[in-house]
Amino acid sequence: MNQTAELRTAHPVKWVTITAMFMAMNVALSSFGIPVPGGHFYLNDIVIAAAAILLDPIAAFMVGGVGAFLGDFFFYPAPMFVSLVTHGLQAVLISWMVRKAPEEKKLPVAVLAVALGAVVNVVGYSLGRAFIYSTPEYAVMKLPFQILQAGIGAVLAVVLCWPCRLRKAFQRIFEG
Repeated sequence: MNQTAELRTAHPVKWVTITAMFMAMNVALSSFGIPVPGGHFYLNDIVIAAAAILLDPIAAFMVGGVGAFLGDFFFYPAPMFVSLVTHGLQAVLISWMVRKAPEEKKLPVAVLAVALGAVVNVVGYSLGRAFIYSTPEYAVMKLPFQILQAGIGAVLAVVLCWPCRLRKAFQRIFEG
């Protein structure tokens, strides 16, 4: 796959369009959630992790951080800054790790990257909830669901990118 800077400079319209598409998917999946004790269960972690695998760190931050921020801003603004920082760091970490890996090791590095991204997500949201709602008990109540949400997002992002061949389709878009 092309280097990060080359994607932005050689294909700026494609880069902006795909980044915006992933951001819109993040916002859309932030608009509804399954009620669980302590909050809601959202599926936008799948989009954030998949976009981070596919995109460079700047675009990954836009999709993960800014997309989650906008989703919260429109639908539930209390944790929007927590989402900006947490999902932004998660996406940048995943993207950076995948970009640094040699091509033959991208899959195992991506698995490690999404696992570490899930840890960033769970820790960030747990600390954010404890701070925003002024009670660690609230954060602990949602913790099992936060772990499940981050885990499902990590696993499905890798499945979408490799077995479902989203990564190959993405490469054809930029190289074709």
